[in-house]
Amino acid sequence: MLTHRELKASALKRADVKAEYDKLGEEFALLDEFLKARAAAGITQAEVAERIGTTQSAIARLESGSGKHSPSLATLRKYANALGCRLELKLVNETRKEKGQTTDGSGPAAAP
Repeated sequence: MLTHRELKASALKRADVKAEYDKLGEEFALLDEFLKARAAAGITQAEVAERIGTTQSAIARLESGSGKHSPSLATLRKYANALGCRLELKLVNETRKEKGQTTDGSGPAAAP
């Protein structure tokens, strides 16, 4: 029987699976930020829910990314505020990134 790591490695060898997996990378990174921030704040999903006026199950759906609807910007701000954080969004110019610019557009990207 394959381990999770082996199954993942095998699946990611397929170009179609890899493409879909890569598309979700930013979403997974954001969800990871939520979980890390809540852990750092030392509060439970139920406590976050109470602070923003929703249910624990709604927070669980938000943190898992499995909800049918994407959370609104207002909800994400409330979540961040409940953790003592602020939400920060930015646009990254993909053409600059491809041309060797830093993600903030300030100049050439550092060599790898």
